[in-house]
Amino acid sequence: MKRLLLDTHVFLWWLNDDPALGEHARGEISNGRNHVYVSAATVWEMSIKRALGKLQAPGDIEAVVEAERFIKLNISLRHGEQAGALPPFHRDPFDRMLIAQAQSDNLILVTADDQFEQYGASLMKAT
Repeated sequence: MKRLLLDTHVFLWWLNDDPALGEHARGEISNGRNHVYVSAATVWEMSIKRALGKLQAPGDIEAVVEAERFIKLNISLRHGEQAGALPPFHRDPFDRMLIAQAQSDNLILVTADDQFEQYGASLMKAT
């Protein structure tokens, strides 16, 4: 069993059946033995981009997460402290939160972002 945390773009690729999501990552996400997490940071980021007109996304993302049988990952105080203490390799606060959550909760972050490698978190290539 693997514990996977989906980066925001990976979650969107999954929902849209986007071919950018590689076969290996798609197989691991669909594997019923694996636990797949979606962070509150992802929902927050998607909601902001939707409100700005930069993203078309479902109105009730929580319902979509539940329908996909993914696990909702809340943001804790520990996550906030860890994200704030990360070196400034990556300036995007949503990505920094995902990195902190992956490190703190021993999750494998599924992403196509090469900058994440600098943090030493467990990663899975999404492409």
